[in-house]
Amino acid sequence: MADTENIAVNVYFVGTGPGDPELITVKGMRLLKDADLVIYAGSLVREKVLEYCEKGPVIRNSASMSLEEITSLMVEAARQGKKVVRLHTGDPSLYGALREQADILEREGVAYGIVPGVSSAFASAAALKRELTLPGVTQTVIFTRVEGRTPVPEKERLSKLASHGATICIFLSIAMIDDVVRELAEGYSMDTPVAVVYRASWEDEKIVKGSLADIAAKVKTSGISRQAMIIVGRAIGDLPGDNSKLYDALFSHGFRE
Repeated sequence: MADTENIAVNVYFVGTGPGDPELITVKGMRLLKDADLVIYAGSLVREKVLEYCEKGPVIRNSASMSLEEITSLMVEAARQGKKVVRLHTGDPSLYGALREQADILEREGVAYGIVPGVSSAFASAAALKRELTLPGVTQTVIFTRVEGRTPVPEKERLSKLASHGATICIFLSIAMIDDVVRELAEGYSMDTPVAVVYRASWEDEKIVKGSLADIAAKVKTSGISRQAMIIVGRAIGDLPGDNSKLYDALFSHGFRE
């Protein structure tokens, strides 16, 4: 994207967070208050966030719209000097179809900005009251999904990612929990902790905990088949890791001798 430091930005992609309308950023809320056109992913974004709109903007649900219809609306409004907010669930940079929209705006010479949001992965970790990284256990987090209608490169299959022993957050895959377990079992032991968080931060949030050995059965019993995050790895279990060096009295850094 071209440098827009001195170019008026009329289009903003805004991450609304995982569900709780209060988890939108202050900047995202401010942009909604001043918007003339709001386009939201109605199948995912909670309509409650639209209550932040104060100017009575035109509001369009993109659930039944094509890419061309969505971007045409944004381009036309931007050229009229209107302020446009395109709402995405979670953070726009993860599984948000952001790039294809941005490419069209760039081609049309429309400047845009992106406001990050809270990912469901982080909301799920908060619900579990666990860190995704833990000293002495893992310092790596992998975001991925299993193959569905969207293909996954062979080198990124769960069976290969599991060999790292990192924490893995698996999006958009709960309906294929048997496949998830089967692939993960090629790299993790069957006693590896697994948690499934349904609709993290929503009022009906539900958590299912287990191990690779029993999580599939527990998920099926729970009835969860969509809108859930799968997190696997030792870091989310009950075994302690090492204490961080950050607050170690014997560890000096720039703010403590």
